[in-house]
Amino acid sequence: MRRSLLTILTASALLWGGPSALAADGNATRDEAVAMVQRAAKHLASAGNEKAFADFSTKGGPFSDRDLYVVVYDLTGKCLAHGANEKLIGKDLIDAEDIDGKLYIKERVEMAKTNKSFWQDYKFTNPTSKKVEPKEMYCQVESNLAVCAGIYKK
Repeated sequence: MRRSLLTILTASALLWGGPSALAADGNATRDEAVAMVQRAAKHLASAGNEKAFADFSTKGGPFSDRDLYVVVYDLTGKCLAHGANEKLIGKDLIDAEDIDGKLYIKERVEMAKTNKSFWQDYKFTNPTSKKVEPKEMYCQVESNLAVCAGIYKK
């Protein structure tokens, strides 16, 4: 009986909420990060920068899910949208360092100048755990903007 109930609950979660419904309390995956960035790029193209940046920067909005959120940087290192920390929006962060001294925004900008899409590793504060954790950021370049979302690795 217990096994049948588990099977029904699992099937229901997949039917009604998709795979993320089963991992709703867990960390986002690489596939979810890529899908979020692709969705954000489409929204940017259809809604325009001003509306899209506001949507990306809305905590709990359609472009944030658990520890996954969208950030957008121009290719000079200026933060244009940030789904986890609105205080970073509008700031030139080219010289920002992670706890290991890595110039992660500078690296991101350099990677964006030579790649249409890429993964980047650094350390950043996880908004759900409030701890600095290793992070993998997926970025896609759209109209000289790096549109990114990342996952935390524990």
